[in-house]
Amino acid sequence: MIRRLKYHEIDFEKYTKCLESSEQRKYSAARLFLDITSCRNWEILVFNDYEAVMPVPFIKKFGVKIVINPRLCQQLGIFSEKDNVELNETFLNYFRKKYNIWYYAFNDKNSFSSSLKKRKNFIIYPDEYEVVRQKYSPKRRRKLRLDEDVIAVSEIREITMAEAHTFVSENMIGTKDDNDKKKFLKIFEDFHKSGSLTISAFFYRSKIINAVAIYHDKETVVLLGTFNNREFVKLAGSSVIIDDVIRKNIKEKIFDFEGSEVPAIEEFFRGFRPELKPYSFIKNSKKEMLIKAFSLNLSR
Repeated sequence: MIRRLKYHEIDFEKYTKCLESSEQRKYSAARLFLDITSCRNWEILVFNDYEAVMPVPFIKKFGVKIVINPRLCQQLGIFSEKDNVELNETFLNYFRKKYNIWYYAFNDKNSFSSSLKKRKNFIIYPDEYEVVRQKYSPKRRRKLRLDEDVIAVSEIREITMAEAHTFVSENMIGTKDDNDKKKFLKIFEDFHKSGSLTISAFFYRSKIINAVAIYHDKETVVLLGTFNNREFVKLAGSSVIIDDVIRKNIKEKIFDFEGSEVPAIEEFFRGFRPELKPYSFIKNSKKEMLIKAFSLNLSR
């Protein structure tokens, strides 16, 4: 039996236990991650006594609850001890019937008999760093070999979000407007305060020219953001920082690139030779959401 529980009704101890013991485990379904990215605007679908769970984030527009994955939250979906197509279909049917969905992404382990669209993600699984590095493309390995004169005046250093704020703000791409940018920065700041985010920067002649935002949990490190001064693109600072993060973590943790549908970014990620891990998603137009909102109101 599937039940719909609002945030204040969730047994977070049971929810977390289900996530951590699930075959589909994802950092982005954790309470901390969703609380920060959605401002606690999420609820869950739960099967029986937390045998399976499905987090559902939402926003409200003109009093209408609309499901959408929050900023920086790539994948959610169904979490259970073993992925089960029949159970996933039961969740999917309930979800489509009960919610007005704008955009929702399942996780890469969720399998369905229904036909759903797919997006790409890229992951490197734990291994010895030397083994991982040997798989990099020849082009990526060349870019990591910095000239001696560059090495002499450069360094990689972790910095605070306060130190990174101006550089990140000035070099953030893909935001709709200043308000959207502020919301992304607020998420980065809240993650940093929680101890789950680090900022690694590449300094050239004592000036930041590249920075990456890395989210950490006990099993995964995640590339949440890459920020570059385009004047220094030939120095390949982002490649050097990401390689450094991989070197420090890959023996014990998954490295998640968070994917991209932008060809140039996808090509950049592929240079590290990660595994392609597609995931399913649902996306509806505004017209389809209006029709759904009308039908949901009629059913009440």
